[in-house]
Amino acid sequence: MTSKKLSRKALTIAATILVAIALVYAFWPQPTRVDIGTVSQGPMQVTINEEAHTRVSELYVLSAPVSGRLLRLELKPGAAVVQGKTLVAQLLPNPLDSHEITQGQARVQAAEAAVDAALAALKQAENDQYLADQQARRNEQQARQGALSVADNEQTQVKADNAAAAVASAVAMLAMRRAELLNARAALAGSGSDAPFKAIDILAPISGKILRVMEENEKVVTAGVPIVEIGDVTHGLEVEVELLSRDAVQIRPGQPVQISNWGGDEIIAGVVSRIDPLGYLKTSALGVEERRVKTMITLPSLPASASGLGHGFRVDVAIVVWQKTSAIKVPSSALLRENGDWAVFVVDNGKAQLRTLRIEKNNGTEASVLQGLQVNDPVILYPAADLADGMAVEQR
Repeated sequence: MTSKKLSRKALTIAATILVAIALVYAFWPQPTRVDIGTVSQGPMQVTINEEAHTRVSELYVLSAPVSGRLLRLELKPGAAVVQGKTLVAQLLPNPLDSHEITQGQARVQAAEAAVDAALAALKQAENDQYLADQQARRNEQQARQGALSVADNEQTQVKADNAAAAVASAVAMLAMRRAELLNARAALAGSGSDAPFKAIDILAPISGKILRVMEENEKVVTAGVPIVEIGDVTHGLEVEVELLSRDAVQIRPGQPVQISNWGGDEIIAGVVSRIDPLGYLKTSALGVEERRVKTMITLPSLPASASGLGHGFRVDVAIVVWQKTSAIKVPSSALLRENGDWAVFVVDNGKAQLRTLRIEKNNGTEASVLQGLQVNDPVILYPAADLADGMAVEQR
């Protein structure tokens, strides 16, 4: 009987101990499972990223010089043209009536008289310059000998400079008058009886490719109607991007640009060439009104694989506003705010240790650290709100 009581008591004690151990194990604090990253060292950049599009830097819109019948165009988009040689279009000008002929002849006579007057003004300006230069040389020699004051000599030199400027102005005026004469004569191109059968040849103004044909079929057009667009997509391609105004103020001409998502795997290098000083209002796809600024990017060279790029193609640009060749980098997902400062949780001997940092730059993916971390320090990524300093943690 006594042995049975002892056995029952031992079993009870053992069961109690096992239950106590199970309870302690169940309620013992377990390490919090977290994602852990590593502090690294290497190059880092801060960029402004936007969608953009390519464009031809010098786009020429070829228009009808006079009213008339435009003959059918044979060239198609993509056709190569040579400056001053390739026949782009032909136009049969409308014949002029007697009143228009009289007016055109009067304009030609007025333009010819203006050219004669400009020639006379140029001759007079050249004579004045010759006399002013001669006087300036004589006064310069007298000033060196002390026979003329410095003020008088300087006044003579100024008169010589003014005379040279007058000659340049007269040359420009003569060129303008001659251009007016050419326009007046061109307006009379259809005055003859054979004008309906004499077509005006419209040649390519630059070498490049036909980008778009606006008037392909034969039709009657008025003067100034666009016919084709021509541009050099091989050597004259650039990128236009519309930046938010708050981003545009950080950009300077000469900053490097990385161009991607153009259809190839290579990154095309570009350079910021111009930031427009005028901002404008634009509504985004989400219906938000934004202030935008146009920025131009030049492409010093294109890889052979990008030969298919043309005018108006979509690309992505990343404008580099800051870069460092050897930065101590921490993942941006590890950062949190602590009393107005940046901080991270560093894993030290299985415990989370809160550490305040001094951040230099943050590009949204990585942050450059000036103080507070060392290379290869393990840090907790996406720290939870209830994570506290000193808590036990383990890799998830």
